[in-house]
Amino acid sequence: MPSNKYFRTEGPWSDAKVEMLCSDTGGWRSERPVVDETKCIFCGFCAIYCPIQIVKEQSDCFRSDLAFCKGCGICARECPAGAITMVSEGEFK
Repeated sequence: MPSNKYFRTEGPWSDAKVEMLCSDTGGWRSERPVVDETKCIFCGFCAIYCPIQIVKEQSDCFRSDLAFCKGCGICARECPAGAITMVSEGEFK
């Protein structure tokens, strides 16, 4: 078993009984969500439907933590206002 500095479990949620593996995205994501703040109605559906729960409330909209976002696009599909679009990672390099 690795030393204590390593986590023992990987998963999107925790029951607080074991430490979780840090599941950062790395460089393999092909698309990222981009939020148009002028369209966001602050409903929180993106946060509710995010399978790994990395969408967080900001002052006037919700944003994904891009260090952990897998680029699945569920947040964009579930947004009733069309405020989230998936944009190719190549446009950000």
